[in-house]
Amino acid sequence: MSLLSGSKRSAIAIALVLCSAAGLLFAQDQSATAISHQVREIFERAAKAVVKIHGVDEHSEICGTGFFVDPTGTLYTAYTVGGEAGNFTVEFDGKKYPARQLVADIRSGTAILKVDETTPALPIGKSEELELATPVVSIGYPLDLPKTPNFGMIAGFDKKCLGRYFSTIHLRVNAPTQRGEAGAPLLNIKGEVVGIVVSGLENNSACYAVPIEAAEKIRTDFVRFGEARHGWIGVNNVSPTSKQVDGSRAMVTQVAEDAPAARSGLKEGDVLLQVGKKKISDPEDVFDASFYITAGDTVPITVMRGDQKMTFHVHA
Repeated sequence: MSLLSGSKRSAIAIALVLCSAAGLLFAQDQSATAISHQVREIFERAAKAVVKIHGVDEHSEICGTGFFVDPTGTLYTAYTVGGEAGNFTVEFDGKKYPARQLVADIRSGTAILKVDETTPALPIGKSEELELATPVVSIGYPLDLPKTPNFGMIAGFDKKCLGRYFSTIHLRVNAPTQRGEAGAPLLNIKGEVVGIVVSGLENNSACYAVPIEAAEKIRTDFVRFGEARHGWIGVNNVSPTSKQVDGSRAMVTQVAEDAPAARSGLKEGDVLLQVGKKKISDPEDVFDASFYITAGDTVPITVMRGDQKMTFHVHA
């Protein structure tokens, strides 16, 4: 027989529930506090390498954000900031410095500027390590306000939006963006750059960032050739297959005559499995893979032809 009356047992049960709820709220509060501290630490470490960019185009003054990626003053920004303007100045460490454009690449939506000063620099990470719901931080100059942190999470890896295909996969981030924040670095929790903020979505509830690998590809081209060099292999049309072939539904349905792909042996009916370092699972993946091809390089392309896997070396 129980030594407690029903009313006492009920009171104890209610007390236990309340204690459990209080513990959960305390844990949530502690978790939120930990995240806040982490974001603040990232901001304090990275902010010194984030700069405000001023420029002038044919219509008006342009203001945006950029960030240094090496100690010699090379900085990344969005094409909308550094692509079509001139007379650039960069604000950092309480001073203004003249800057010049090295590369403007509308295909990736990025631009590279240069300041002739010794500068701080942000470490480069890997966007391939990101997953859905991965927390990220951006640092920018919204409107005419000071340098500001923004916290969100990865909401998608988009190949197109509103019917328009991107030239490379875009990172969709659940964080609002304001005018002036284009060109801001997107940072992982280690404080490494994984993307560059290039645009906001219609209602400003989220933003798009290009993977940092896209900007690094453009910078590598510039170091090698003095310009961005986008390659072309001549596969003009890729259509979905009715069923997967070795994990891919991307079948070549048109190869341009006398193009690099045709000269290397690719044929209509081949199912693309890999282009360069990028695995292919559906036709839309070809856009992203093609972005990372540099003109003049030899690119390995693996296909399934019938039941035979073949690799061709295409000179782009």
